[in-house]
Amino acid sequence: MTRVIVLLSLASALLCQAAWRATPIAARGAQAPAAAAARYVDRTRLMRDVLTLASAPFEGRRAGTAGGLKARAWLVDQFASIGLTPARGNGYMQPFTFAAREGRAVLPGGGVRTVYPAANVVGRIAGREPGIIVVTAHYDHLGIRDGVLYPGADDNASGIAVLLAAARHFTTTAPRHTLVFAALDAEEAGLHGARALLRSGVLPRGRVRLNINLDMVSRSAANEIYAAGPFHAPWETAILEDIQTRASVAIRFGHDRPSRQDGGREDWTHSSDHGPFHDAGVPFVYFGVEDHAAYHKPADSPDTIDPGFFGDAADMIVEAIRTFDARLPSPESVLR
Repeated sequence: MTRVIVLLSLASALLCQAAWRATPIAARGAQAPAAAAARYVDRTRLMRDVLTLASAPFEGRRAGTAGGLKARAWLVDQFASIGLTPARGNGYMQPFTFAAREGRAVLPGGGVRTVYPAANVVGRIAGREPGIIVVTAHYDHLGIRDGVLYPGADDNASGIAVLLAAARHFTTTAPRHTLVFAALDAEEAGLHGARALLRSGVLPRGRVRLNINLDMVSRSAANEIYAAGPFHAPWETAILEDIQTRASVAIRFGHDRPSRQDGGREDWTHSSDHGPFHDAGVPFVYFGVEDHAAYHKPADSPDTIDPGFFGDAADMIVEAIRTFDARLPSPESVLR
């Protein structure tokens, strides 16, 4: 995930907190976790998928590297074994290139410009009614830096593992709307995979009704996960509050509005792959935890994941996809 730190003066922060206290409780988070939650996910398989992607042979999965290619090939195998239909007739892979500047500024533009190959892995499950829900998670991470492996277990092997778990569920439970599952590349380099997907023609213009993005979903000492997005699409709030009644993790609202309106918290609207969807006018729900001590560090390894929280979060996310699929309002009824 790509996040920036927002610093506020003390006086400004106090004013923001006062405004935050004045907002309705529905704007802060859903109700308490449910006593009996829905269960959908094979938790052993969930952790096994993270262990695979975060292992040394995958070399931190940096876009454009051998480790990234290995992760891509593994994902193609997973999509095929699950039984997803390729999003296009020529297979699951949607290749693209992206440019990045590296090294010290030796040119007026700053650094050496290098073009890298990359590819999204995209499959779908056909629905009974018009409209598409796109479930996204990026599979790239930071690779190897100065000889040190950055395994990227929470960021974002965890999101990919949940995406695969959700795909397995819906191959046995037919959705109302078509579900597109997109494992995106080059998020860490600037959300390039999401932008490439949106301009590729894989998603018919005007038919995408919602993006559900998963990025860092496996660890929280507070047993909570954020669902960012309702600030931009208020109709999502009631659906998320309903989902909370069947979830063991606490769903929190926020991180989707200017910091001055959110108690000084960072605005995540453009911090992961849901950002380009938002810019294209597509409502989003982004599920993710707060930054932690291992964020973008070599310590982001599978042994730092809380399997109990991770399993509960995965079950909640599958329940969220189910509920949004069932309750998605018609375009005519949504005022954005």
